[in-house]
Amino acid sequence: MFYKVKLKDYVDLSPDLFEGDLNGSIKEQLIRDYSDKTTEEFGLVVSVIGVDSVGQGFKLPEDSSRHYVVEFTVLAYKPDLHEVVEGEVSSVTNFGVFINMGIVDGLVHLSQTMVDQVSFSKTGVIQGSQTGQILKAGDVVRGSVVAVSFKDLRNVKIGLTMRQPGLGAVEWLKAEQ
Repeated sequence: MFYKVKLKDYVDLSPDLFEGDLNGSIKEQLIRDYSDKTTEEFGLVVSVIGVDSVGQGFKLPEDSSRHYVVEFTVLAYKPDLHEVVEGEVSSVTNFGVFINMGIVDGLVHLSQTMVDQVSFSKTGVIQGSQTGQILKAGDVVRGSVVAVSFKDLRNVKIGLTMRQPGLGAVEWLKAEQ
């Protein structure tokens, strides 16, 4: 789920941003500092939306930066359990399917790709033995979040399933209608 999150933090404004509008410079520094930042509390930062307030700045003798207390808003993505997501199959392996959901990839274990018994071919295709349904790189799919791990903040892990009604390759879902 995407969230607007209000944060308050110290911003160390780099000397190369001293010129120009203070709010614009602060926003640029926040973008540098928070791009691709991940925390268990608010998830993965997608973008800095805006600067809400900038406190009085100060400079330390041993530091070339200027320091400000800043309140700002970010757009963050934190997957919720049972949330339905849509993405594109980025790769198919012998243990599952990686789904690119835009900001992060999720993994659908082979056993969770479809209700049918599946087989994996070395050409990177998963096929259902009874239905004949095929899943390959480039397919657009819907899945449900079943697990989220923030154990390694540089590598958030999201587990997905496609074994529930209304989930799976969009192509399959259209054919069912």
